Amino acid sequence: MGRRGVANGVPAGVAGGREGVNAMRFLVTGAAGFIGSHVSGRLLSDGHEVVGLDGMTDYYDVGLKRERLAALEARPGFTGRVAMLEEPGAVMALMAETRPDIVIHLAAQAGVRYSLDHPASYVSSNLVGTFQVLEACRAHPVRHLLFASTSSAYGGNRTVPFHEADRAVSPLNIYAASKIAGEAMAHSYAHLWNTPTTAFRFFTVYGPGGRPDMAPSLFTKKILAGEPIEVFGHGEAVRDFTYIDDLVECIVRLCAVPPGGPGTAPVSEADTLSPVAPYRLVNIGGGHPVSVTAMIDAIEAALGMTAERILKPLPPGDVPRTEASIGLLRDLVGFVPATPIGPGIAAFVAWYRERAARLAA
Repeated sequence: MGRRGVANGVPAGVAGGREGVNAMRFLVTGAAGFIGSHVSGRLLSDGHEVVGLDGMTDYYDVGLKRERLAALEARPGFTGRVAMLEEPGAVMALMAETRPDIVIHLAAQAGVRYSLDHPASYVSSNLVGTFQVLEACRAHPVRHLLFASTSSAYGGNRTVPFHEADRAVSPLNIYAASKIAGEAMAHSYAHLWNTPTTAFRFFTVYGPGGRPDMAPSLFTKKILAGEPIEVFGHGEAVRDFTYIDDLVECIVRLCAVPPGGPGTAPVSEADTLSPVAPYRLVNIGGGHPVSVTAMIDAIEAALGMTAERILKPLPPGDVPRTEASIGLLRDLVGFVPATPIGPGIAAFVAWYRERAARLAA
């Protein structure tokens, strides 16, 4: 399958579903998750059908996942299924029944620090689960498979910004290692079965609906409770924070630019198009990293409160800095994340307060 074009910054083949043109059926794994729920909602708003699969695991508050899933199920065009990816035959049966045009594989066991004490869950979800998705796409071919990886894959790479062509051979934790393995498996399936596949590496996604185990939620909760916050890396760690709406825009646009097979010309010198498979790796980040201290400053400004900060060294498995090279993303879809940390955190804090008030009522 050849590459589709981008006209006036809008990708062909996905945009326009709202008017009933090019409407498609998507399978979104992890649909009750933070990113998956936002992606599913956007696709529904664009007029597409979405089949959402989620295991509803208790890694964090299942109540939040239920809220997201209920909001999606209330919308026309959405069908929700609860099942574990790694359950033999579960994804295969769902693919056979629904025959999606595009699969967006977001489900995973996430979290760098959690992986230090629970490595087996990463092998089960991120390796076995991804294998089940790949097998289902082999048996029931799709126009495009999109697979969520992570900036943690760059591991011990000391050169910034992180370029997609950089070697990913020094993961610092099992989470990163499991995602690198998923990328490798996806490439082999793209080569063997000609499945157009895009793997994208996320960079510290945040925003309304964010996971409670991530720093914005943890810090906001403690500051509101008048408790001190632990700031790892002494606040000097730098992250390429990516606002959720920007991320979703990139994913939707990437859906419409599946990589072609061998012999297809790269779109630019930065392209990571495989020479032997319809496979491409793309960063999704803003390319404008800020310090954790600046992120905390933004939370304090949004709350109108000051935090007591306990500075601690960076824990094992964490990297001191992430920064995305965004040239390929811009070349492919004509858009890169650009929401500044201040407005993005303000939107998150407004959502957090609204939900807390609603739950307390």
